[in-house]
Amino acid sequence: MLKNYETVFIATPVLSEAQMKETAAKYISLIKENNGTVVNDEDWGLKKLAYPIQKKTSGFYHLIEFQAEPTFIETLETQYRRDERIIRFLTFAMDKDAIAYAEKRRNKRNNNE
Repeated sequence: MLKNYETVFIATPVLSEAQMKETAAKYISLIKENNGTVVNDEDWGLKKLAYPIQKKTSGFYHLIEFQAEPTFIETLETQYRRDERIIRFLTFAMDKDAIAYAEKRRNKRNNNE
């Protein structure tokens, strides 16, 4: 059974924009290759970190909302850990309230563009 998830990762700030896009594309295709469905993905750009991570004070933030089998999350997070471009990540299962909130946030964002 597919569940809804949201994952945010922070990539090292030394990447070029092309490298950042390639990093995001890698994880989006990983989700699709494992029978997942990408609902939404957002590039939040370069942001200052709350505290230094690996001596870096900023990073590229990227959010992906997707549907996948619960067993896939372990695969995804293993890939994050192996990728030296990723300095932090967080994946969580979305309940119905989180799904509704994400939809509202997406709609508001799309109307502002």
